[in-house]
Amino acid sequence: MMESLLHLDHQLFIAIHLGWACDLLDVVAPLLRNKLFWIPLYVFILSYIWYNQRAYLIGFILSIALLITVTDTISSRVIKPSVGRLRPCNTPEIKEEVRPLVTCGSGFSFTSSHATNHFALAIFMMGTFSHRRQKLKWLWLVWAVAISLSQVYVGVHFPLDILCGGLLGASIGWLTVRGYRYFTLHVRQLPL
Repeated sequence: MMESLLHLDHQLFIAIHLGWACDLLDVVAPLLRNKLFWIPLYVFILSYIWYNQRAYLIGFILSIALLITVTDTISSRVIKPSVGRLRPCNTPEIKEEVRPLVTCGSGFSFTSSHATNHFALAIFMMGTFSHRRQKLKWLWLVWAVAISLSQVYVGVHFPLDILCGGLLGASIGWLTVRGYRYFTLHVRQLPL
């Protein structure tokens, strides 16, 4: 069963990594996974909170810091060393088929920390802004999916890595939303 699943995962990786190959994605995918590329978005979010809900800014920042710390720790320091799955660009069976678009790295692949972190953040943003701009909140999931798929496209993660990372991140994001809502409803707002 596990062997069949891993074989299917390898085939799906090849289908995305090689099947979607084009000049445009060769430029866009590495950008999507680069944290510096998203700085304007993060500045916009903090500015929006500062301007519209200043009383919640400290709780919001603390929640995101906790969220990223927990997701990154669980994915990178607990699961990856425990599972020990090689990245596609280091996997002997398919290594020769991988087109390296970014540095491969020597770390492990399962689960994708990019997927874990970004799905957690997407669910948190959807949950904290769910009362505003209902139609736009789904863009957070599109954002997380795009970043996660770019990991497969550039050759550093298998689809199963991002699927499991996304599920882990979404769960942690949901729990963080619950904590944030409790904080904003039951704990006295902290002055800036």
